[in-house]
Amino acid sequence: MAERIGIIGGGIVGVALARLLAQRGAAVTVLEKEARLAEHQTGRNSGVVHAGLYYAPGSLKATLCAAGRVSIREFCEEKGLPYREVGKLVVAVDETELPALAEIERRSVTNGVPDLVRIDDVARLREIEPHVAGVAAVHSPHTAAVDYATITEAMAQDVRAAGGEIRLGHEVTGIRIENGSVRLITPVSDHVFDRVIACAGLQSDVVARLVGADPSPKILPFRGEYWELAPERADLVNGMIYPVPDPRFPFLGVHFTRGVYDNVHVGPNAVPALAREGYTWLQISPKDTWESLRWPGAASLAKQHWRMGVDEISSSLVKPLWFRKARRFVPELRMRDLTHKTAAGVRAQAWGRKGELLDDFAVDQVGPVTVLRNAPSPAATSSIAIAEYLVEHYLSAPVG
Repeated sequence: MAERIGIIGGGIVGVALARLLAQRGAAVTVLEKEARLAEHQTGRNSGVVHAGLYYAPGSLKATLCAAGRVSIREFCEEKGLPYREVGKLVVAVDETELPALAEIERRSVTNGVPDLVRIDDVARLREIEPHVAGVAAVHSPHTAAVDYATITEAMAQDVRAAGGEIRLGHEVTGIRIENGSVRLITPVSDHVFDRVIACAGLQSDVVARLVGADPSPKILPFRGEYWELAPERADLVNGMIYPVPDPRFPFLGVHFTRGVYDNVHVGPNAVPALAREGYTWLQISPKDTWESLRWPGAASLAKQHWRMGVDEISSSLVKPLWFRKARRFVPELRMRDLTHKTAAGVRAQAWGRKGELLDDFAVDQVGPVTVLRNAPSPAATSSIAIAEYLVEHYLSAPVG
């Protein structure tokens, strides 16, 4: 009899895992609380297939991103889905950023980023991005743009073709381990499995509590907002223009990204969301906000990052402040070129009891239940590789 496996979460990681297991003969069921797949992080991001420039060598992020990039490209080729290698330029705007740029270059080389080039000639910089300002850069020509929601739907078709089930509108509200099996309780129906894997993103700590896992790490939601570049000014950007990130903070800063459908957006920022799924300032959950404020690490996190928090919130609310950040990289940009804010995304950032922000992917195991506790960017890029990692390290051995 085929092993019965339940997967909580219908984002790209959960569906990629379901696809792999179903194709290997397991009886797989995905339970997704929303009315469609890829509703949250998967369908609300920049659509970038990362090449692995930033991640600490040897980390899960670095290893799985490298493998995942290849797998996503091959999947898109197999399914005839759009995959555009538009390239990424990480730009040092002045000499003070050169040491941090050198560290990005070192990590990129160690991580095996393909065909990475260091550029110290401004003329060469302008050949790649004619409107950019900077003194040096690293160029990743194989960084690509895709549509992750469409990829997820294509993966779901494979799940169903292999005999797996995807149940939408099934929010898991209870988990019971009983008689060697796992019962998942939803308002619609109960489901019994031999194993369960939770890939719940913004709700990962909520699901972890249902099974009795450690409350830490907790999810701190950060909203990322984007401005759209006017179509007639999209030629200001050929591919992707990124800043040299501040190593003290886990976010990259405002950047320019040409998407798979040729739109160019500017962002994201990173502001604390007032609800787990708070895509605007008006979406407020007193419960979510209070849980974040009372977390043991809240005071430490605020003390360490309050200046950047004030800066990010200010630029979210005051367009000229955002514009100044973007114009550092493209001086020809005009305020009116930023036409409107597009749909925002919320990043599920895990943080510990001492206020530390987790950087790497993290997994917990509670008996027959596996919980993916931290899977921020580049989780979409790495999704197929994450699925293979979970199967190899958490689902291959017998339960118990």
